Amino acid sequence: MRKRDRRTRGVLAVVAAGVLGVTGCDAVGGDSAAPSESAKPSPKPTPLWDRSPGSVAAVGDSITRGFDACDVLSDCPEASWATGGSPEVDSLAVRLLGRTGAAQRSWNYAVSGARMADLPGQMARAVGRRPQLVTVMVGANDACRSTPAAMTPVPAFRADFEDSLRSLRKALPKAQVFVASVPNLKRLWSEGRTSPMGKQVWKLGICPSMLGDPDALDSAATLRRNTVQKRVEDYNKVLRDVCAEDKRCRYDGGAVYDYRFGTTQLSRWDYFHPSVNGQARLAEIAYRAVTAKRP
Repeated sequence: MRKRDRRTRGVLAVVAAGVLGVTGCDAVGGDSAAPSESAKPSPKPTPLWDRSPGSVAAVGDSITRGFDACDVLSDCPEASWATGGSPEVDSLAVRLLGRTGAAQRSWNYAVSGARMADLPGQMARAVGRRPQLVTVMVGANDACRSTPAAMTPVPAFRADFEDSLRSLRKALPKAQVFVASVPNLKRLWSEGRTSPMGKQVWKLGICPSMLGDPDALDSAATLRRNTVQKRVEDYNKVLRDVCAEDKRCRYDGGAVYDYRFGTTQLSRWDYFHPSVNGQARLAEIAYRAVTAKRP
């Protein structure tokens, strides 16, 4: 009987151990509950950057207005790299929203001739549309002045850019911002000066701080152009640094500045603003930046 009792107790112990394993109780007598069958996985947090925003507003200067892209001395917003509907450009808005979506949910508040001091006002108007993405391209006119001494000081440039982002954040905390770098004005001079027509047009007063007296290669002219170029680089550093402080802002990493455009990408009327081809290249750069995967 004792042997049978011992065998019985042994079988019960094995069965008990099996039951304990199935029910999830710990071996030392704890009573931690088994996972509930109705428990659902926690939802993934909303990403800080949405690579497919549902609406786009553009602010900036004549480049974003498509000035001189389609006709002489006139805006051509349909050719804008940011919001235009031209099939030849395939704008950022069209790439993100489709042609119909871009026509309904993209808005262009850029103004030809605008400088950074004008950006806060443009941003205030754009906010009224409650866009999910705002594109910014401004700064060329701050460097393109009558003389290098007349260029916008870097601290003022920074202050107006910071003010613009603050006003956006106050109204639309989750809106995304894409910031394009200021184009390379010295490359524009080196490309356009090969065209006799371009040089004649520049005499009308287009960006005299860089493009004035385009054939002059003396030390004074070289210093003047280098001073303007350094200011553009300083502006781009401001755009990069201020944007980096905003978790929903993306700077293009200097892609527009670094793009090695040729005369094909320049307007045949002024050899300064982008042509339709140039606008298409800007759209490509912006789309890559907005849709890029980042950690």
